[in-house]
Amino acid sequence: MDDKRKVRVSKYLARHLRHDPARIGLSLDARGWADTGELLAAAAAHGFPVTRAELEEVVVTNDKQRYALSPDGARIRANQGHTVPVELDLPVSAPPPVLFHGTVPRFLAAIRTEGLRPMARHAVHLSPDRETATRVGARRGRAVVLTVAAAHMHEQGHVFHRSENGVWLTASVPPHFLDSPH
Repeated sequence: MDDKRKVRVSKYLARHLRHDPARIGLSLDARGWADTGELLAAAAAHGFPVTRAELEEVVVTNDKQRYALSPDGARIRANQGHTVPVELDLPVSAPPPVLFHGTVPRFLAAIRTEGLRPMARHAVHLSPDRETATRVGARRGRAVVLTVAAAHMHEQGHVFHRSENGVWLTASVPPHFLDSPH
């Protein structure tokens, strides 16, 4: 499968496993899992046929590891980033001393006042390294990377989870836990 097709399939999965499964008649269970066969059938019925091999290739090769298949391959889910109600059942984890958040300049004034909020998602997404945060921020323009005093937040009672693909999740980041952007 060429890179263009991989991107199209990945975006299709994101839309329907994270944001709008009902659009194609798909249902997710409480933990965000969908039946793989039902997903493939629904995609085909709605004009976007995906083969089982393509699906597996996108799951395995996606650079951000956005998706996971159950051990038996019968179910698939997005690892995080949902705007539909799901409980990923991720264990609470102690974060490293600092984490990073990529954004763009136009959001800085609000972030300095309100901190980081999940917006339409269930949690704020934080990156384990500056490079990843830079790539995340660059999706919307010139990237600005904020440093989050994650260990200090954790000491103050904030809860962190780490998704299967290494993204750190927390309910919000108050502004006093943020360092100046780089």
